[in-house]
Amino acid sequence: MINAVLVFNNNGQPRLVKFYSQIDIALQQRLLQQIFNLVANRPATACNFLPLPPLLAGSNSWNTSDADEPITLLYRHYATLYFIVISDSLESPLGLLDLIQVFVQALDQLFENVCELDLIFNFETLHATIEEMIVGGCVVETDLNKIVACVRESEKVVKKGHGMRPGGGTGAGAGRGGFMGGDLVWTGR
Repeated sequence: MINAVLVFNNNGQPRLVKFYSQIDIALQQRLLQQIFNLVANRPATACNFLPLPPLLAGSNSWNTSDADEPITLLYRHYATLYFIVISDSLESPLGLLDLIQVFVQALDQLFENVCELDLIFNFETLHATIEEMIVGGCVVETDLNKIVACVRESEKVVKKGHGMRPGGGTGAGAGRGGFMGGDLVWTGR
């Protein structure tokens, strides 16, 4: 099971933080800092597999089914972004590296040469992409074309519905229900 997917920039600012296991917020913040420090201090020639941060080593912080399962932490560094996956030992490390690669390729296709600003200003697309790939900590899709098509389709639905209010109207008011929209008329008390 995947416990977390993280994306940091070179300055340690999180651009995506997605935990799939329940963990205390204060512990999450300390964990994010330790993980970034581990990743940022590694030489470019080092392997992509990391030792556990001190907060996780020897602790039972993750709510997993088997507390004895070791936790794997791996990453890829692309330009100004670090993509990090934390998982239990049941996930294939090479499969997770491939998952990161597919995630980055999907973002690259969706944004035409993705950069950090794309992730900041289009965080909905970032989250939609990871949600097409991972649900509840389980990998559900790795086909790049299907992921990109589904995210683009969901963006079309959002754009098509943009400007519509929950009641079905456009919010113009025009004496037909005002704030309620639709065909309902508010009669007051």
